[in-house]
Amino acid sequence: MFPTASRLAVKPSGFFKRSAEELSRLSRIAWNTEALSTPTKPYTLLDFEDESSVASCKTMADRAVGGFSTASLDYIPANSSTNTPAHARFHGTISTKLPNNWRVERTGYAAFRNQDRGFWLFGRLYWDLDPYTYLALRVKSDGRRYTVNIQTDTIVETDIHQHRLYTRHHHVRSSESSSCDPLSPYASPEAAESPELAEAKYPTGIPPALSDVPPPSTIMSSMSGTTSGSTGWETILLPFNSFVRTNHGLVVEPQTSIIRQRVKSVGIGLTDRVEGPYDLRIHRIWATNGMSEAEIEEERRICGTAALPVDEGVRTGWVASDDAKPEKHGKQEHKAKGLKGLRDEWD
Repeated sequence: MFPTASRLAVKPSGFFKRSAEELSRLSRIAWNTEALSTPTKPYTLLDFEDESSVASCKTMADRAVGGFSTASLDYIPANSSTNTPAHARFHGTISTKLPNNWRVERTGYAAFRNQDRGFWLFGRLYWDLDPYTYLALRVKSDGRRYTVNIQTDTIVETDIHQHRLYTRHHHVRSSESSSCDPLSPYASPEAAESPELAEAKYPTGIPPALSDVPPPSTIMSSMSGTTSGSTGWETILLPFNSFVRTNHGLVVEPQTSIIRQRVKSVGIGLTDRVEGPYDLRIHRIWATNGMSEAEIEEERRICGTAALPVDEGVRTGWVASDDAKPEKHGKQEHKAKGLKGLRDEWD
């Protein structure tokens, strides 16, 4: 990635600022005893309303090996007349043309991710996402087959955990996937790959999180095929335990879970190898346990009729309502779920 003047002008936070921000965050958790309960507030990872978040990311493409694909990540200011928030625009062109280099057998990819977060007072800085269930992304997609990538502090540094970035395009087109043109950006993974390559990439079959049909564990808008009232923006929740471990694009066995306590980077890639332009808008990426009441106003303002509803568990703090409390020996008894339940037992 070549830094532009605008990127150089927006400097990422330095060592002391990173340390102060992390100490402040940990102090709030300790003061509010949040570590003893399941969090109901979101944990923002990349907020692209802040131009410095765009500047703190880097792009990658097959140009690094002589290919011809391009990748750019630009900051787009807010537009109040259309309720469009400030966001990042990931765009460019995919080309499968091979360079004049016999060592390169495959091209056609582009991606971006945040740069290493650097150091703070107690060593290298990671995201600790252990208390959270989902990775949430608010995006506006052109419908191509993007993949969400998470990298952690693992022994094999090139391991990446991946999940398809499903959007409402997949709701509309999933019934058409079997008859879809193999060269279409909506084509299934099987159609996009040769049988030999598909067998190498998915030795035990395509995992549900990388298939063309969104698995039930993915939380997304339940809108029908109509686009009435939609702004094009939508929020998708991907479960951390559904991400698939890969290495250089190949599914790795045995599978291992994400080390959520030591997340190094989050990003999005495009490897569908369909030639032509692509354009993905990203507003924010965060960790969550579900949509909260504090977030719903912004969610509805930006996503319109595609907004996700408030999660009932988050709203109640995962405490059963009076109607749902089981009776025991003639008395009502209820127990909170998760870490909050453990705290109740300790008390």
